[in-house]
Amino acid sequence: MTKAYAANDAGKALELIDTELPPLGDHDVKIKVAFCGVCHSDLSMIDNEWGITNYPIVAGHEVVGEIVEVGKGVDSGKLGNVVGLGWHSDYCHSCESCSHAEHNLCASASSTIVGRHGGFAEFVQANETSVVALPVGIDIKTAGPLFCGGITVFNPLVQYQIKPTDKVAVIGIGGLGHLALQFLTAWGCEVTAFTSSDNKADEAKHLGADHVINSRDPEQLEAAASQFDLIISTVNVKLDWNLYLSTLKPKGRLHFVGATLEPLDIGAFNLIGGQKSISGSPVGSPAVIKTMLDFSAQHNIKPLVEMFDMSQINDALTHLRAGKARYRVVLQADF
Repeated sequence: MTKAYAANDAGKALELIDTELPPLGDHDVKIKVAFCGVCHSDLSMIDNEWGITNYPIVAGHEVVGEIVEVGKGVDSGKLGNVVGLGWHSDYCHSCESCSHAEHNLCASASSTIVGRHGGFAEFVQANETSVVALPVGIDIKTAGPLFCGGITVFNPLVQYQIKPTDKVAVIGIGGLGHLALQFLTAWGCEVTAFTSSDNKADEAKHLGADHVINSRDPEQLEAAASQFDLIISTVNVKLDWNLYLSTLKPKGRLHFVGATLEPLDIGAFNLIGGQKSISGSPVGSPAVIKTMLDFSAQHNIKPLVEMFDMSQINDALTHLRAGKARYRVVLQADF
């Protein structure tokens, strides 16, 4: 039996419940939750925005905690390890993607909060492959958001072999974007922040941006023509994507990690003329997550977080819904 905070219907406050976890699988581990980040994807699942939620739901997929029990197929030496768990909690382990250590692309991957209970709880269970040990130098209080927000913006740097000499821009300086700026700066890139908020300009520069462009100013966007090797979009709103394409160099890439729900209105000639690309990516594989954590420890990269006790979870969700989070919310277990 474990205590957890569950939503019983869309739009309802979460309630503290007692729930039974399934028997531990041979290759599963049980984690005692110490901290858990709150992501917009948690809100989407709690409110059934994607139409796949089964109630009651225990969300939470940016977990940091200690392994307190292991399945009989797991090395007992993992007991006591402090680990993180992100969006995925298991994989098929047999498809081509899994065979090539690209578990994040497994079509049969299990989500930590879809069809199972996540980390807004005393304990959470997952396959050992999906959890990654925290390296020395990582702050366990702020590490949770790295397992979703962090890896989401770090993964493209690895997948597209971004060079330290590249000029890279980030659209949206929020929960994802503020981490992207830090990673890109440490990577060695010349970094530009696109933001619609003038009050974020100084903070963007503090986070590493060399330049800041007001995305509401067409003249500033037009002046940036043909500058960037890569643009990472972290926003979920419709923008003038053709204008952003014009700021790419030939062979440049516009890459989406923010879940823009409206179709992309893009002219084919805006791609053809400069041999430009549009792409997207999810979270990264456990192997890339490990690389990200090591990189973060080496360069002292941390999410900027606001802390709440787990018992204040409804206040935390209200804070996030109102767009007031700067820039990630983390819950500390206080059961």
